Formats: sequence, structure tokens, C-alpha cells
Amino acid sequence: MALFLLLWLTAQDKKIKQAVERAFRNPFSAVNKESTGIIPNPEPSSQNKAKGNYESVTAIELQMLRKVTEDIARMLKQSQELERTVQMQLTPDGLRINIFDRSQKPIFEPDTAQFTAYGNWVFSTLAWEIARYQSFRIELEGHTETEPPDSPESIHKWDLSTERANAARAKLVASGVAPGQIYKVSGFADTQPLDGFASTNEINRRVTVLLKVENPDQPESPAVLAQNPP
Repeated sequence: MALFLLLWLTAQDKKIKQAVERAFRNPFSAVNKESTGIIPNPEPSSQNKAKGNYESVTAIELQMLRKVTEDIARMLKQSQELERTVQMQLTPDGLRINIFDRSQKPIFEPDTAQFTAYGNWVFSTLAWEIARYQSFRIELEGHTETEPPDSPESIHKWDLSTERANAARAKLVASGVAPGQIYKVSGFADTQPLDGFASTNEINRRVTVLLKVENPDQPESPAVLAQNPP
């Protein structure tokens, strides 16, 4: 059987060989990189492997990651607007969920940490899906785009990104997520723009929810509210 498999692989074109290689190298990713609502994940770096983040994932944890990804992907298919608002990326650490605050469909009221009716619905619905899986550690990040230096918004971008991440934390907890699952709330302002986009692009205005696989070597700690210094 192994001989037949080897002969079949050597006869395939380069695209199929790469897909099979990805499937064995990174079980988080789909064989086909294209998938609606899910950002393709990078290959695990040697640094991540050295830390044991990737290798420490058990079969049960991997199954839960896949299940929660499927559940959220099913939720996103409710509407095209929702698919444009929420995107997921499977990483060696867990599942990264980006919720975008777009001008045409805002999550927050302008320049505030107050949810719009749409944002309230998005986070409440997301919380219902996440609350079903209580073995994940949850980290929340707030991000903004770069504003012109003379813009009033540029002055409080650190406060705004942190306050929005904390508002997301409060909404998740109010909607059923266990408070003890949340371990970190951070504001990054405009220091972490998405790859391939200018820092001034509004797509960088987002809240990120990271569902992390439990690390038995990491001591338990209460939620931390952190604002990264400029």
C-alpha cells in the first residue's frame, strides 16, 4: 500500500504535491487554501515549534479547533455582510477571529467604544458560539488605522483601541462566555496593520478575538487589561 501511495505521489503535478505536503505539515489548514471567510494561515515557524506551541496541540484540542471553526463558518454564511465583517485564521496557537469596524457596516459608533446595533448582534452571536467551548483561553486585541497627525482621533487611538477590546470582553461575558476564560485584553492602536494593507486603510480598524489552546506549562492568571505603550 505504501509503495502504491509513493508511486501515485511521484506521478502528480506540483500543485497536488504541495497540497499533500501542507496536509501533513500543518493539520490546521485545509488542503485547499481557498475557503470562504477563513484567511489562509501561515506555515508554523521554527520559532513556534521551538516554543512547543504547535507540537503541544493534542488530537482532542485539534478536533475542538476544527469544530468551533466549522460552527462559526456556518454562522457567517447567514449573510454576505457578516462574511465581510468577520474573518478567521487558524494558527499554531489557536483560532484568530477578526471583527472589522467598516464604515458601511460599523461595529462601533464613530470614535467610541459604544456598540452599534449591528455590532451588538455580531458579538452576541459570536459569544454564543464561543461559549460552547470552555477549554480555550481567550485574548482580545483592539486595533485602529493610522489617522492624520492633526486629526483629533490620532491623539486617543491607544485609549480607543484598548476600550474597544474591553467592550468586546464585556459583551462576550454578558452573552455567555465564562469570565475565567479571558486572560488578556490589549490595545495596539495602529502599530499592527494587516499584511498587504497600508496602515491608513480602515480595514485595520478591528477587534481580534484569539481562542488559544490551553498550555499546561503556562500558569493560570486572571484577565489582564493592557494598553501597549506607543
